[in-house]
Amino acid sequence: MTKRAYKFRFYPTPEQADLLVRTFGCVRFVYNSVLRWRTDTFFKEQQKIGYTQASARLTAIKKEPDLAFLNEVSCVPLQQCLRHQQAAFKNFFEGRAKYPALKKKRHRQSAEFTTSAFKYRDGQLFLAKCAEPLAIRWSRALPSDLSTVTVSRDAAGRYFVSCLCEFNTETLPVTPKMMGLDLGLKDLFVTSEGERIGNPRHTAKYAAKLALAQRRLSKKTLGSANRAKARKKVARIHAKIADCRMDSLHKLSRRLINENQVVCTESLAVKNLIRNPTLSKAIADAGWGELTRQLAYKGA
Repeated sequence: MTKRAYKFRFYPTPEQADLLVRTFGCVRFVYNSVLRWRTDTFFKEQQKIGYTQASARLTAIKKEPDLAFLNEVSCVPLQQCLRHQQAAFKNFFEGRAKYPALKKKRHRQSAEFTTSAFKYRDGQLFLAKCAEPLAIRWSRALPSDLSTVTVSRDAAGRYFVSCLCEFNTETLPVTPKMMGLDLGLKDLFVTSEGERIGNPRHTAKYAAKLALAQRRLSKKTLGSANRAKARKKVARIHAKIADCRMDSLHKLSRRLINENQVVCTESLAVKNLIRNPTLSKAIADAGWGELTRQLAYKGA
């Protein structure tokens, strides 16, 4: 048995949205506060802080009168964000990632709930301190009980819930067919059999609409309500582009895996190629890295 996350969109009630906004804010505050404390302690005292000390720090700050609002939300997401921070530090010290960065209010917000902070019964999901179930748009049945639930809100204001479940891997029948892919920009890729898959160029399709929305955003007064509305319009266009790209790549990768026993692609250093000032936008829009990632895990 392996684990897989199933992501669904949901539509919170005003009360649920208010609770989630406060939860996201508390998670962001705890993460940033503990990160600053760990950084300052290292530079001042040359002492590395681990998860146990960070957890004790969280217990201490929750007792401060000025930070009583941390007790108004579930304690599980606050604890989980420290586990994620510890994993970020581990990746940094082992050379796999950069130094952990502060969480920003305008970026994607998320909170993770473990089994003690949610209930799932009769197709309904209840979060801690929520009297009503989440209005989730179930697009498929879950294969097993949930182990963790991650609630997120993207920059466009859409809410999603990601359910981690155990599932049995699907074994496809053996087909005596192999395929090689030559990735490119004019065509997204050309197969070893000569088939050309055109580059959909999702960013170019919405370039004019995005430029207009960004121009209007630039003229709005900082901190105004109209600027917040204009910023959300820009975020929605970016979300539309990302969704179109992801949908296209999922369909292509699934087709390649279903029809072939072996799929080979060239190994491209996308991080290096994207430094090209002329082609960086087109390379980022093509999604070569995401395509190879999907082929790898679907093939496995």
